[in-house]
Amino acid sequence: MKFGAHVSIAGGIFKAPERASSYGCECFQIFTRSPRGGNPPKLDKETVDKFLNKSAEYNLSDYYVHTPYYINFASENKDIRKSSTRIVAEELQRADIINAKYIMTHLGSSKGIERKVAISRVADAAKEILDKTNTKTRLLLENSAGQGETIGEKFEELAEILDQVNNPELGICIDTAHTFAAGYDIRNKKALNQVLKEFDGIVGIEKIWLIHGNDSKIGLGEKKDRHEHIGLGEIGTEGFESVVNNNHLKSLDMIVETPPENVASDIEILKKMRK
Repeated sequence: MKFGAHVSIAGGIFKAPERASSYGCECFQIFTRSPRGGNPPKLDKETVDKFLNKSAEYNLSDYYVHTPYYINFASENKDIRKSSTRIVAEELQRADIINAKYIMTHLGSSKGIERKVAISRVADAAKEILDKTNTKTRLLLENSAGQGETIGEKFEELAEILDQVNNPELGICIDTAHTFAAGYDIRNKKALNQVLKEFDGIVGIEKIWLIHGNDSKIGLGEKKDRHEHIGLGEIGTEGFESVVNNNHLKSLDMIVETPPENVASDIEILKKMRK
């Protein structure tokens, strides 16, 4: 398992590899645009070349793109659904330009609508995105903590979306904090193995392609998305040691999404867990 962090692109996307290296990252994750809104910065040839050269200079060949936070494929507002689908398709193409391995996206909320309808809307959006793009970069759906009726907290929902889309280019990014907040206990080896067995039976463990490694500020099943530094939250050191060394997961990359002032410490802690 390689470890990395979400890093800033302030000053230009080509600044990210150096920042990642300064944290001790072996891989990294970025936004290619503001996560809050607005037009994306251009990825012209000069910018892309500088990014690729810097990534090579710091020996960072695997990197990932996170879509903006405001994506909601299930919104009752048709314009929001359309813009969410368009932006994620754009991000998939932008990620492909910089040779990113995957992009991952949140799915949105079912607030005010039937859950079944919301899940179908997410699947329809994912289908449309994959149908209109042709990229080496693959699309991942991220599981949710369940806050605000967000979609993807239950493994059954992820399975239903994958089944409806029926495309081998679509995978899953599992966030440890979200998983724990949604009610799946991963605090030790036995508990983790049980959760992975459940995931495998419902979704298929081979569909997990990336891990977001975040400890949780809140307790099991509390359905809130609150990240904590590794080992300082409710999942704890034993839980992360179990994830890092699990036979089904240890070939994957793990991206930490904790505050930048201590992210280097998080990366170092994870490296020491690796057996």
